Amino acid sequence: MSNVKILLAEDDSNLGLLLKNYLIAKNYDTTLVRTGAQALDAFFNSTFNICIFDIMMPEIDGISLVKEIRLHNYEIPIIFLTAKNQQEDIINGFISGADDYVTKPFSMEELIYRIEAILRRTRGASSKEGPYIIGSFTFDPLKQILSIDKKKIKLTTKETELLEILYKYRNEVLERNYALKTVWIDDNYFNARSMDVYISKLRKYLSEDKSIKILNVHGKGYKLIC
Repeated sequence: MSNVKILLAEDDSNLGLLLKNYLIAKNYDTTLVRTGAQALDAFFNSTFNICIFDIMMPEIDGISLVKEIRLHNYEIPIIFLTAKNQQEDIINGFISGADDYVTKPFSMEELIYRIEAILRRTRGASSKEGPYIIGSFTFDPLKQILSIDKKKIKLTTKETELLEILYKYRNEVLERNYALKTVWIDDNYFNARSMDVYISKLRKYLSEDKSIKILNVHGKGYKLIC
């Protein structure tokens, strides 16, 4: 995709340079930094369309970096690079606000696939329907805002996508694997754990209207009651 600016933070100089050169060859305008502090500085001093962060970095680790970014920007897609044995870090990464992850070692083609899949979803936001009425809430998937009375909750891209698909299957069972493959693309263990985290977040947001429930349907999936 053209005109896409990527912020890449990778402390391994060899891997970082390899990734940067590959992304540039694929027509992505890529800025490479090697510490979390440098990434934070670059983020607030330029404009990017997507971020790719290693979890283990000096000065500021990837998870802390994402938490800081999410205080200011809920929309930019973020992909984590992580070692296979950092299972808990993957879950914490999703909790912090990351959209996806790639485990090392990985193929360059897989990384490009995940970048393009995320950009298709986020750039296709203008085709979203809504706003929707969910009990006492108004849900605007285009603006990624859930509001009740004068309170507005800014949602992440993943929260928006999951709530929208729940709404479209409201009062019916949303099959777990279908939701995973639609929102996360892959129904593997880590994505399943991630979806559980996001379901809990949505329940918390919607708890101000006691008539709204997101039920677990054992062995099948979820049901939004509204």
